[in-house]
Amino acid sequence: MIAILQNTPDNVAAFEARGTVTQADFENVVFPTVEQKVKIFNELNYLLYLNTEIGDFTFKAWLQDLLLGIKNLTKWNRCAIVTDNNNVQNFTEIFSVLMPGEFKSFSKNELDKAIIWCANGAENNH
Repeated sequence: MIAILQNTPDNVAAFEARGTVTQADFENVVFPTVEQKVKIFNELNYLLYLNTEIGDFTFKAWLQDLLLGIKNLTKWNRCAIVTDNNNVQNFTEIFSVLMPGEFKSFSKNELDKAIIWCANGAENNH
């Protein structure tokens, strides 16, 4: 499932993935939130906290995630992926070269740092 991550800055579409992630999670939670943020801020600052294994994403969920990327291609500003999975961290760094905007991975113990970076491009409040 994907849930909206609470207590994050207004300009960040922040989500936590837990357990099995399905197409419906993207359609019912992610897409409406992303559309609202893009409409208000005219850019997308996206944070995904992976509190599950990548294998827990169904194939249709991956397709929905891809659709999200394509649909909002010109609006991406910053994207933070929070995970302790090294493969996902490496993929995020490689993917950042191919997409507009900034993409960065953070370990799970850096969630607060990821939220700050996603909101304003800095890794601390100072």
